Amino acid sequence: MASFVDRVVLHVSGGTGGHGCVSVHSEKFKPLGGPDGGKGGDGGSVTFRVSDQTTTLLDFHHAPHRRGGNGQPGMGDWRDGKDGNSLILEVPDGTVIKDRNGNVLADLVGIGTEYVAAAGGLGGLGNNALSSLKRKAPGFALLGIAGSEADIVLELKSIADIALVGFPSAGKSSLIAAMSAARPKIADYPFTTLIPNLGVVQAGDVRFTMADVPGLIEGASEGKGLGHNFLRHVERCAAIVHVLDCAALEADRDPVTDLAVIERELDQYDVDMSFAGTDGDVVPLNARPRLIALNKVDSPDGRDMAGFVRSDLEARGYRVFEVSAASHEGLKQLGFAMAEIVTEARKALADAPVKATPVVLRPRAVNESSFTIRREERNLSPLFRVRGEKPERWVEQTDFQNEEAIGYLADRLAKAGVEKELFRIGATPGDTVVIGGEHGMIFDWEPTMMGGAEHLAAPRGTDLRLLDLGDRPTRAQKREEQQDRRDAKAAARAELESERKAGIWTETSTRKAEEARVVAAEVAADDTGAAQN
Repeated sequence: MASFVDRVVLHVSGGTGGHGCVSVHSEKFKPLGGPDGGKGGDGGSVTFRVSDQTTTLLDFHHAPHRRGGNGQPGMGDWRDGKDGNSLILEVPDGTVIKDRNGNVLADLVGIGTEYVAAAGGLGGLGNNALSSLKRKAPGFALLGIAGSEADIVLELKSIADIALVGFPSAGKSSLIAAMSAARPKIADYPFTTLIPNLGVVQAGDVRFTMADVPGLIEGASEGKGLGHNFLRHVERCAAIVHVLDCAALEADRDPVTDLAVIERELDQYDVDMSFAGTDGDVVPLNARPRLIALNKVDSPDGRDMAGFVRSDLEARGYRVFEVSAASHEGLKQLGFAMAEIVTEARKALADAPVKATPVVLRPRAVNESSFTIRREERNLSPLFRVRGEKPERWVEQTDFQNEEAIGYLADRLAKAGVEKELFRIGATPGDTVVIGGEHGMIFDWEPTMMGGAEHLAAPRGTDLRLLDLGDRPTRAQKREEQQDRRDAKAAARAELESERKAGIWTETSTRKAEEARVVAAEVAADDTGAAQN
């Protein structure tokens, strides 16, 4: 079973916001006291925080899916829902967060540093918050929206000042055990060290951290061995110490050849751009200060080999130290040399000017729209796709089972200028409009869906603009019916006048009775027209 994990792939998602509540206040002698639906709670976020109590990413290896809590829905009597519980995940110091494409999202260095990887969704407003002077009793509320989701990669890059690199069984673990309180596993076979080890070294007044990386071999950059996978742990180091085995048993190995192989493998390693210095440049591993530790000089063969290659290495510009992890010979001098390099690196970092990120203000232009509309083609028919943070959020907040909520969405879109822009780019009634991306809301655009739902008298939760057009007479039909009523009135008057001229009736009472009959007929015609409207 794994006990040390320094790279994991994690899926994080924020909690979903709670839905708003639709409620009307009711009490004695006041059955309709106004809307009192509360707001839904916001979803919980997923946050990473550096902790000194965590040294590995093992917990994430066993549980790679993390999610924030969902917000509770709003309630009546003006009660808001409770926010979802935010999830705080503790990571070791030096953890780097990347996306699946390798782009660095955050470099968590320093105890307490935090990064929000997945934000929780917003809770929906209740009908109390949606009420206004013109919309006094909304029969709908907004829905809560889902939190953000992301697939991220966590990489642990140890915080160390000095890195020990070398072939397997070169004595790196023995060296770090002799110079610090670290107690790594030590055995007489290659690849004993399977995980990086850290040790704190005290040299005079200087205290620094030393890292022992699993052994490198030739071809490590091509995936052979273990060491190249762990070189991320030395990216933050100020200097590298090559530990060379002067008592190797292999006949084809010597310290100079081992050094050439290790440096060639270090050249093949690309340092992450997130570890650039104050000047913005990344220092390759082989361009950093390097020391040579000729180890195992306590054996006769080891001492002879160290004396043989020392002059050659010093001629190349290296500082060479003959050491023995078994007898502690030369460790004090090596420790002070390491402390000198660390002190210079820390002084250079302290003296460097603070590279403050300039604050760039990008105010939105007065005529800049909060959405875009792109014309597309689908099945040889025009399709208009609306993209923008607000329109897409409004669609997600809308309850499409509630006609009044749909009317409110239409009002918001019209007020934002979506309908006006559709007219401008040539959209016609019946064209397909999509709000959002691949899984956006699709509908047939009807330009009659104008704002002003608050002026329409309709039952709660309904919108007259969404009724079937077949149930509502058109303007032309209304004109035709009105003309038919006028023609009926004119025909009745003409008939009465013709009867009078023919002498059918002459008495006043008869005339009055006939006029009353005509007036009654006209009133009946008017009542019939009003009922149809």
